Amino acid sequence: MINTAEATRVLETALICAQQPLSLRDMRTLFLEEVGTDTLKGMLADLSAQWTGRGVELVQVASGWRFQSRAEMREFLDRLHPEKPPRYTRAALETLAIIAYRQPVTRGDMEDIRGVTINSLLIKQLEDRGWVEVIGHREAPGRPALFATTRQFLDDLGLQSLAQLPALDPVGERLGSEGDAFAELVQDAPEPILTSEAPPPAEAELDFADATDPDAATAPASPTPNDPDDSNDDASPTDITDSTDSPTAPTIP
Repeated sequence: MINTAEATRVLETALICAQQPLSLRDMRTLFLEEVGTDTLKGMLADLSAQWTGRGVELVQVASGWRFQSRAEMREFLDRLHPEKPPRYTRAALETLAIIAYRQPVTRGDMEDIRGVTINSLLIKQLEDRGWVEVIGHREAPGRPALFATTRQFLDDLGLQSLAQLPALDPVGERLGSEGDAFAELVQDAPEPILTSEAPPPAEAELDFADATDPDAATAPASPTPNDPDDSNDDASPTDITDSTDSPTAPTIP
């Protein structure tokens, strides 16, 4: 039977070297089920305390536990990669926010909230990023797909659950300062020590708060969630850059 000190050293090494968060089940497998869940939780608490005050911290996210850099280290780490960081457009962030807060939703639901048609490629890129997935279909004409966020979305934002998303105003209020907080959360997601092989987010040139869309007021919502005609959609066919999007944040009913 491995002693606690040696088990803690093994666990620390596995967490540092892992490319994905480790669940408690993974950790038990690491020790051939010889270490119980309560013991593992105690070891994780000890490790977390040991790393207090360092530039790296042990945190729990949706998929398990991982080491990641602390927020105050980002300024220095960015100096190693001075290129412009990837950014998401207003359209992408609004769409992602609607899915995160109102899931499960159809494309038609998103268009009703945003008041403009949504390019199917924009949603596909969120899917390719691993943040959004289809979890079923609504029992309605055309059986439109229902979209929801993934564990990868929570992991990349450093969250354990959707309950940790920035709070919204009461029902009927607009996604104002909370929307900005959501955008900041996405753009400033913490960095794991070792990143996965997931593709990098598409690069955009505009902030969440900077895009404007003079045509947004007249752009009609898609008549059906499965409308094949995307000619009036609000994203370009090549990326999720959207320099012509609505200046008004979406209403979350």
